[in-house]
Amino acid sequence: MVGADWLAVRLGSPGLVVLDASVGAHRGSDRRIPGARPFDIDGALSDYSGPLPHTMPDAGRFTGELRALGVHDADTVVVYDRVGIHSSARAWWMLRAMGFDRAAVLDGGLPAWAGAGLPLENGRPAPDAAHGDFTARPRAGLVVGSSEVVAALADPRAAVLDARSRERFSGAVAEPRPGLRAGHMPGALNLPFGELQRDGRMRPAHELRAAFAALAGERERLFFSCGSGVTACVLTLGAVLAGYRELAVYDGSWSEWGLPSELPVVTGAESGGPRR
Repeated sequence: MVGADWLAVRLGSPGLVVLDASVGAHRGSDRRIPGARPFDIDGALSDYSGPLPHTMPDAGRFTGELRALGVHDADTVVVYDRVGIHSSARAWWMLRAMGFDRAAVLDGGLPAWAGAGLPLENGRPAPDAAHGDFTARPRAGLVVGSSEVVAALADPRAAVLDARSRERFSGAVAEPRPGLRAGHMPGALNLPFGELQRDGRMRPAHELRAAFAALAGERERLFFSCGSGVTACVLTLGAVLAGYRELAVYDGSWSEWGLPSELPVVTGAESGGPRR
């Protein structure tokens, strides 16, 4: 994490790249941190060759898109979104999964930047004249599929945490994406991503640790899911800040698991409880 003050004194420095990872209705707004470039999770930086939204592109595609954004292997990257901490965490985890560690999330996102009275830029971002030399080096195990989640649900050393709302987790409300079953994975634990934040910023590390421990007990291997793999990464960010290291994001998340299939779904508030 970095704060608005940290970024403000470094903005425009050589080797610092700021990426706007906003999604949905906030994607493509003409109001941004000066010099920010679009990290388009709703577009080129997801694999839309299949039926699932927001899944990881392959290493070649990711390399090409990051080079087109002017990112170099030696750069430092700060990602933010226009909500606060939402889709920026997805961009940060994608970079880590592709072997790039010099990335941070702007705590509080654009609202924190604007709230501090810092300058904003309007209009379409100017294209970067020079391509970067970024090269993706994928790390195994940071982004996983349904088979790994099935195994984690049966592993007493692991916990699967779902970042969706309590109403969606329990099946009390229908899923917003048509055709998906309501409910959750048997044995999964519910931790809505917003509960890790206060006033749009991440809670202190000791509070984050307590929130995870209250559900997962002593388990240190954590797997994260949500609706489409975006807000699961907010939980992943919180877990990193809390000191956890064995972490993975279920890329398909409920967009895959909730489809009609043999993958089991249960309803109700039961979340499996902590196992020790």
